[in-house]
Amino acid sequence: MNRTLLGSVGLMFLAMSLIPMGDTAGKLLTTEHGVTPFFVAFSRFAVGAAMIFVIVGGRVQWHLYRDWRVWGRAALIAAGIACILTALQTEDLATVFGAFFIGPIFSYILSIVLLGERVTPLQSVLLALGFCGVLLVVQPGAGMSVNILFAVAAGLFYGAYLTASRWLSDIAPPRQLMLTQTVLGTVLLAPLGVTEIPTFDVTVSGLLLFSGVASASGNLLLIVAYRRSDATVLAPFVYFQLLSAAALGWTVFGTFPNAVALIGLAVLISAGVGTVLLRR
Repeated sequence: MNRTLLGSVGLMFLAMSLIPMGDTAGKLLTTEHGVTPFFVAFSRFAVGAAMIFVIVGGRVQWHLYRDWRVWGRAALIAAGIACILTALQTEDLATVFGAFFIGPIFSYILSIVLLGERVTPLQSVLLALGFCGVLLVVQPGAGMSVNILFAVAAGLFYGAYLTASRWLSDIAPPRQLMLTQTVLGTVLLAPLGVTEIPTFDVTVSGLLLFSGVASASGNLLLIVAYRRSDATVLAPFVYFQLLSAAALGWTVFGTFPNAVALIGLAVLISAGVGTVLLRR
């Protein structure tokens, strides 16, 4: 493995650890400090917008904000973040992330239908296998928590966001597109986010800042890694999020997925990696 690829893999592991860390901080805020999921989501986008604005040197491509497609893409990711934070109020991290990973499956289907991407029979089998993995994690039935449905909804929103990102990938540089989603996400979530402003103390302020910085940093590192190396080589490492979420859930909250959910996570990872290898 050459140094460039090794460095890119290192960035992927760091990125895929930072994103669940941001959600861990979000879960602490909603479960232990009484902060509403919408305010956490709103503040996360606001912190991310400030961070990306500094990184791009204050340069803004204002014409992008007149494009309804850019607003739609931002709405999808804002809804996804709000849903996943709602799910984390009662569900453990690994289970939520497992349900959330219906997103890449949904995105692949949308890309076939809307963007005309081709799929082989074996890829279809792996997609079906990945969906079975999600079902094993979610374990639908009479005793299923309502909040797990928010995790599934978050995955569907995120899958649509991924397809929209592919659709709009050539209209602006990645950092400008990321700035639009953080700025517009802040705007879209403001009416709900600022209705219940929490009581700020050192812990709440620190967790809000950490949640926003960790999530934005993870996404930025992901962009950097993909610019350094082939996306088809790095894509399987996205599933490291599931392992990170399980480890964080265990160390921070003392929760761990049951045996069936663990099998589902393993099936998800296997199907995801297999799909990527086939697309290479």
